[in-house]
Amino acid sequence: MMQWRAGTVVGEVRRWPGAVELRVALEGVAAAGGDEVRALAYTAMVGVPATGERVLLNASALLRGLGTGGLAFVVARTDALPDDPETGAGHIVKARYTPLQQMLLAVDEQDSPHHAVLAGADDLDGLPVVVADLHSALPAVVAGVRHVAPDARVAYVMTDGGALPAAFSRAVAGLTDAGWLAATLTVGQAFGGDHEAVTTHTGLLAARHVVRADVVVVAQGPGNVGTGTRWGYSGVACADALHAVDVLGGRGIASLRVSGTDRRERHLGISHHSRTAYGRALLTAADVPLTTLPDADLDALVRRQVADLVSGARATLTPVEVPAEGLLDALRTSPVGLTTMGRGLDVDPAPFLAAAAAGAHAAACAR
Repeated sequence: MMQWRAGTVVGEVRRWPGAVELRVALEGVAAAGGDEVRALAYTAMVGVPATGERVLLNASALLRGLGTGGLAFVVARTDALPDDPETGAGHIVKARYTPLQQMLLAVDEQDSPHHAVLAGADDLDGLPVVVADLHSALPAVVAGVRHVAPDARVAYVMTDGGALPAAFSRAVAGLTDAGWLAATLTVGQAFGGDHEAVTTHTGLLAARHVVRADVVVVAQGPGNVGTGTRWGYSGVACADALHAVDVLGGRGIASLRVSGTDRRERHLGISHHSRTAYGRALLTAADVPLTTLPDADLDALVRRQVADLVSGARATLTPVEVPAEGLLDALRTSPVGLTTMGRGLDVDPAPFLAAAAAGAHAAACAR
């Protein structure tokens, strides 16, 4: 189902690389909350709509109150087509067979200057790879890496379980601008990174052999699909990512999704999402970093859950204790805001500390 709206741009809210957020006055049927909405335009697709321009919007998720950040999306400008981009190499199509499909140059395709390197690449040479369920873990993982190895080159492999355009992520834009990310590689149907890759496998290999990363973080883009069932959530793909790391000779590090304040019992302590992905779906060995949490009761709960996870898992999971000293201070240096499921570091430090511990462990492995 797609709900269309038309409107006129009345102003710009903010912009970051690849995206511009606009205020749009709607025509006809109003959206919930009034006749003006916030709308996001991806500049590679539609350019930058000017104030006074008429635009067509996809307002489906906005009208249903779903997690797109309260945004509609600009599908087209009715009175001004963006200029054609320069025709160049590249024939890999992403968002395939949709009206907004993109033709891109993938790092692993024949026209790529890196094709020869990747054609022979088959090994990550022990490269530490942190795999996380939620996109919100990304800045925390990188903060943990930098806590141990400030000069480490960190690459982000963005999978297609959440947002497909990398430009949707202000976190990626901010981390890149601050020099915390050496490169973003968008894999599968995700697009818009510094490098495109056809699969998670070639994204990982490009992170190692093209970007020359010391540590890699794999996580979906912003947004997380969940159905309240054991298997119906996009984060189950964490297991697939760790399988790819293992097949390619990397060191898999499973970042735990942890919360001390989530009102849903299934997410308290270690989320059932982590317990399913790492305890049931995962078939290859991985390290499981943990650190001391400020709340003693929560810390004890997480440690019991880790013990249960390790003893009941199908794969060999190795708990790794990461010193907590300095991790909170490292998190507070993040150049982008830390928030997960609407909660920040001061409200719920546990998810960020768990992710930072994974990053710190990865950095120690890379030495």
